[in-house]
Amino acid sequence: MRRRYRQAAKSAARPKMRFNTKLQARRVLRSDAVPVVSVIIPAMNEQKTIAAVVREALRVHPSCEVIVVANGCRDRTAEAAESAGARVLRYEQPLGHDAGRSVGTQAARGQVMLYLDGDMPIKAPQLRPFAVAVLGGVDVALNRYNGPVRLRQAHPVVQAKHALNTLLRRPDLQGASLTAVPHALSRRAIDLLGTECLSVPPLALAQAVVAGLKVEAVHEVPVGRLNRRRAKVDGIDPLQQVVLTDHIQAVNWYLSETGPRGGRSDLGRERKRVRR
Repeated sequence: MRRRYRQAAKSAARPKMRFNTKLQARRVLRSDAVPVVSVIIPAMNEQKTIAAVVREALRVHPSCEVIVVANGCRDRTAEAAESAGARVLRYEQPLGHDAGRSVGTQAARGQVMLYLDGDMPIKAPQLRPFAVAVLGGVDVALNRYNGPVRLRQAHPVVQAKHALNTLLRRPDLQGASLTAVPHALSRRAIDLLGTECLSVPPLALAQAVVAGLKVEAVHEVPVGRLNRRRAKVDGIDPLQQVVLTDHIQAVNWYLSETGPRGGRSDLGRERKRVRR
């Protein structure tokens, strides 16, 4: 892994830089040099975890910037992120779910955009494969995590991810999705897709596939075990509803681009002969 990481860094034509202390990491961030990797972390009231997330993010690449989007925080998330070495974008009012990805990407300067969540500290060695993949030519580097698929009744979000990838003619991706961190995008992908669609991750994935970008599931991080349990409202997980609605939006967009059968043939059927 370390050898691949060094080769990818060399191919990016950047000076090799190593740092072991927080002070040295901050010196890199304060440099005028354009970073190779931009780590984007939307956060809302994550003061307990954000510093750990930022510290690991800074270790992903020797030339790295970390951008935390403090999305309507009512605690000290922004201060904790800054103390850990991040550049913080503050928004007093919540921007909406996943909108921080779009905002953070607009401010990013790197050739690799790596996306994390503010409540989920993941060690740097588990993050580097995503940056390495993009530096090696992948445009959309997905977490290979498929979700719990061996249950008698699969979770609706897991079903939605598998169904969308099948519709996109990418069953090889199985349950890999832009709704699951970590994942990374190339500057080429951002320039082609724009930043607006990043607020609807399944839509961004559908547009990336249709655009012919190189999309791969590159490394597995079992985030299902890291996700915190969220309170339900009247027995319903509100985040689940958001994610399912995002997938419906992605399906609608894809069918509008490819036709009502998703670009597939109607085989030998002659529907005009059917009597009503």
